[in-house]
Amino acid sequence: MKETITVNFILPNEEIVSIEANEGESLLQVAHFHELPLEGACGGSLSCSTCHLIIEEPWFSLLPAALDEEEDMLDLAFGLQKHSRLGCQIILTRKLDGITVKIPNQTNNFCGCCSCS
Repeated sequence: MKETITVNFILPNEEIVSIEANEGESLLQVAHFHELPLEGACGGSLSCSTCHLIIEEPWFSLLPAALDEEEDMLDLAFGLQKHSRLGCQIILTRKLDGITVKIPNQTNNFCGCCSCS
């Protein structure tokens, strides 16, 4: 049986929404299921930067290192910060219970997956 993980999303208007999610889900999946304003134009295929999140400490240091492909997409993200990651690449595990992430107020859509850009 999968464990539930608490995820705290800080919305662009600074409202904090706490959600119980399932271990093994990505932050993008959780945001979409709960209809939060996180775009994810490529559907989580690592082809855009629209699921850009800012990860609060100490959670950022608990994440595995970003793949080169994620780093390339992050370079296109609006408002890139030191603790920026893509929500499609962060898979919830027990050690991330209580993670806090901020959804930026704008995105860049340079999707390479289709004609949506």
